[in-house]
Amino acid sequence: MAKNGKSYQKSFRVKLIELLIACLSIGALIYVFGYTDSNALKIFTGIAFGLFLFGVFIVKVGAPDETEEKKETGITKLVLLDEDGESVKEWFIQGATSLLIGKSTSQNEVDIDLSDAEYAALISKQHAVLNYASGNWFIEDIHSRNGTGIKQANSRDKNRLEIEQPYKVKAGDIIYIANTRLLLK
Repeated sequence: MAKNGKSYQKSFRVKLIELLIACLSIGALIYVFGYTDSNALKIFTGIAFGLFLFGVFIVKVGAPDETEEKKETGITKLVLLDEDGESVKEWFIQGATSLLIGKSTSQNEVDIDLSDAEYAALISKQHAVLNYASGNWFIEDIHSRNGTGIKQANSRDKNRLEIEQPYKVKAGDIIYIANTRLLLK
């Protein structure tokens, strides 16, 4: 909460400073164009103000959107876990938009290949898909034989997913592909 409070205070200060700059700019423009007779000053002020507005536009357009940064889930990789919860294999997924989970064959290639997993016999060739949309990751079972489950980071319960129903996941959640566990980090 303190972090959000600091962010709010910073945002309020920035907005206040922007408002003061806008008021001073308007005042300067009114003075130059309303109360002075110097054409050179008017031309200089007009050019300077135009460059200022152009610079503000470039900074606003080029700056990363804070709301997009806040949407990030923080998930950068999938970790295959063994029976003891130890890492067996990792896949870096940052920047991906859709990942097919299953078992690769000569006719079927998947992004997250679990052919070597301990319970590979229970995993379908095309078991589930992990999609990234609107700043969030979603897992979806795609008609697998033995199902897909999810256990949220702060929960003891494992929930079985309905077929073709996307389920939002976040860092710390564990995806169950049949009996195989994938930790989202």
